[in-house]
Amino acid sequence: MTDARYNRGVPKVTFLPADESFEFEAGKLPYKGHGRPESLLDVAMNFGFHLEHACGGSCACTTCHVVVKQGATNLSEMDDDEMDRVEQAADYQLMSRLGCQAVVTGDVTVHIPDWNRNYVSEGH
Repeated sequence: MTDARYNRGVPKVTFLPADESFEFEAGKLPYKGHGRPESLLDVAMNFGFHLEHACGGSCACTTCHVVVKQGATNLSEMDDDEMDRVEQAADYQLMSRLGCQAVVTGDVTVHIPDWNRNYVSEGH
């Protein structure tokens, strides 16, 4: 059994429905220049996982929209800019976040909405 105290400095991010998980040492993830450092988008980019981000992670669109399934308290608080933008996302839900703005501070599981996955598969 894993003791949560040992995982505190090594957050794990799981992207559904792909069911791909990535762990990183907090404060040591190389910043990829898109979104906020150690955001869901930054984690995805560091591990070669594709999370759409048409605006380059500048909180100007909703293509990196995800729905938090577990670990919402392990993400940074949503600021007004993100709230204003994410409310415009297709299939907006109470637990919706923008991957470029949600900074990971502990284990979290997010679901990438179908419309975003379809957009990605058709566009790439």
